[in-house]
Amino acid sequence: MKKQISVIALVVFIFTACGDLKEHRVIVENHLNFNRKEVVAIACEDLKPVIKGEDMEKVLIYDPQTSQYLVTQLLDNDMDGEVDELLFQAEVKANSISSYLIEYKRNALELKPAISLVTYSRFVPERIDDYAWENDRVAFRTYGPEAERLVKEGEPGGTLSSGIDLWLKRVDYPIIDKWYLNNVQEAGYYHIDHGEGYDPYHVGNSRGTGGTGIWISDSLFISDNFVRYRSICTGPLRTVFELDYAPYSTYNLIEKKRISLDLGSNFSKFEISLTGNLPQDSYSVGIALHEGEGKISINKESGTFLHWEPIDGEYLGEGLVMDPKMVNDAFKIISEVPDQNQLLVTTHAQTDITYYAGFAWTRSRQVKGQADWAKMLQHQAEIIASPFFIHVK
Repeated sequence: MKKQISVIALVVFIFTACGDLKEHRVIVENHLNFNRKEVVAIACEDLKPVIKGEDMEKVLIYDPQTSQYLVTQLLDNDMDGEVDELLFQAEVKANSISSYLIEYKRNALELKPAISLVTYSRFVPERIDDYAWENDRVAFRTYGPEAERLVKEGEPGGTLSSGIDLWLKRVDYPIIDKWYLNNVQEAGYYHIDHGEGYDPYHVGNSRGTGGTGIWISDSLFISDNFVRYRSICTGPLRTVFELDYAPYSTYNLIEKKRISLDLGSNFSKFEISLTGNLPQDSYSVGIALHEGEGKISINKESGTFLHWEPIDGEYLGEGLVMDPKMVNDAFKIISEVPDQNQLLVTTHAQTDITYYAGFAWTRSRQVKGQADWAKMLQHQAEIIASPFFIHVK
């Protein structure tokens, strides 16, 4: 009898040591008529019944379709020291459902897959004070207070712009650190394509792709460079950071921009918080039209705004996507003032607005022509209107 009890106790001990909890699943539903592969988030509140107070670092997502564990990321959205979400990349066919297992393993670190593709962002003091971000498809940057000071005090090397710059990459691995390092050693390095892409995109005092301002009485008022930054997370699946801007214009507008970029997406997400005496329907988002050689398409009904322009024998598509309910108006501005040819979208925003700004470059082979880019913008609009439906069971 004693021997039998010992055997039962040993079995219980082995089961407990393995750390396996009752099987749970996360169901991801795609209600759109095209295949999708996107980063999804499970709120930690929804995982409490699953992990029962266990360490979130040891939670795994298993894909029965591929018989593999997926790359995951824990995200502390408000930087209070507590994890808020578990991220993973879900792949769901058109009008279909995908099911993933949620597992708790004490040896989770040994089971997690190698990470090959990543998102990334950082403050760049070696290039004065840029802030740059990228994923496996696109890269962006904008400019900080020291770059502004240099311009205002007449010193060389500065940049005065709150516009969003585009770095045209044609590789899926990170290039930010490499290009900046090589640029320190060889000034102008990243303005030449060495096989990975380059930066031919001119921002100047324009809005770049996704810069903001106030449109009043046929005039655009814009902020100077960001004054503070906060890096929230760098990846691998999602990078998130915040930029603060000093009050500007007679309306004393203060902007805080929370910017994120997911793996596999051509679009940065901008979540803007506004404080000040903002006139109705005046807050705006823009795209630089440069020398006016490109084509534009405005679709207020779908909330998609497209620019397609030639650059060095290739083509670049830039675009904005937002909820059509936020759109007040959209129009083309032609000016003799440098950097002031713009595609501008005015919004109903008074305190908060969310929009997506992104691009695709033909040399990256992500698009072949303008029709491909227009389709990508339309898909993004549909994704915003019909995100994955996710539930844990």
